[in-house]
Amino acid sequence: MSWYYYDDDRDRRDRLRRKLQRQGDLKALAIPQGSRKLATTFWGKAWCDNLEAYQDYESRLPRGRSYLRQGNVYNLQIEPGVITASVAGSYLYEVRITIKPLASEAWKEIKDDCAGQVGSLLDLLGGKLGDGVMHAITDPDRGLFPHPSEIRLICSCPDAANMCKHVAAVLYGVGVMLDSAPDLFFVLRSVDPSELISSTAQQALGEVQATDAALAGEDLSALFGIDLGVPVIAESEPEKPVTPTKKAKTKKEPVAKNPTPRKPVSSKVEAEKTSGKRAVRKKTR
Repeated sequence: MSWYYYDDDRDRRDRLRRKLQRQGDLKALAIPQGSRKLATTFWGKAWCDNLEAYQDYESRLPRGRSYLRQGNVYNLQIEPGVITASVAGSYLYEVRITIKPLASEAWKEIKDDCAGQVGSLLDLLGGKLGDGVMHAITDPDRGLFPHPSEIRLICSCPDAANMCKHVAAVLYGVGVMLDSAPDLFFVLRSVDPSELISSTAQQALGEVQATDAALAGEDLSALFGIDLGVPVIAESEPEKPVTPTKKAKTKKEPVAKNPTPRKPVSSKVEAEKTSGKRAVRKKTR
């Protein structure tokens, strides 16, 4: 490879990365920065350990880790039996990884090996497991993790190798995702993790669910011996009757009667009456 070709390829990758950063429909997988390990929890580390245990993959895994740390893995999705992602290289490549579902016989053996040893679903997903459960889950021959023969790798890049660096980056990206979402591992393997919970824990859970269901259809009035249909009013002191306040009487002003109108008397008649009264007074004297 010439220096000219190498520089041209690096410039092309840089241009592609800048273009992808401007696109809103592509989400880069967040990864630990610096010297921190890619995976730190039980399920994430167990996935990466299983990946590195197979010699078929060892030659391409280092390049895959480098690609992942550079932030080149986008839109990583985990579904039952399928892993998909886009990986930025010289161009944007599409990766699809299919994994066979766990055989029912193998799942039954794992459940038998773990019987009575898993206290809760939180303990299982949190990796708080005993040595017996860990051995049953991580056993390279009979455990939960897939074998290379169960995995089919497809990438749109021109590399003819069974595992290219783009596929390796996506596989390591699964380990990173399991750190924050360990339940996705059971989704990928198409099994129900609650089936690994001990029978005692399942019985307790069933009793709680049965109690909730019973209370939902129970007549609570009869159950607790109270009448829930009538509101209960707290006793209080009887209220004193309220004496109505008398309204102050207002004195009515007497209504003046209209005097009978007197007829006007002429001055002549009035003079005659006056002279008559004078005459009577003289006689009396």
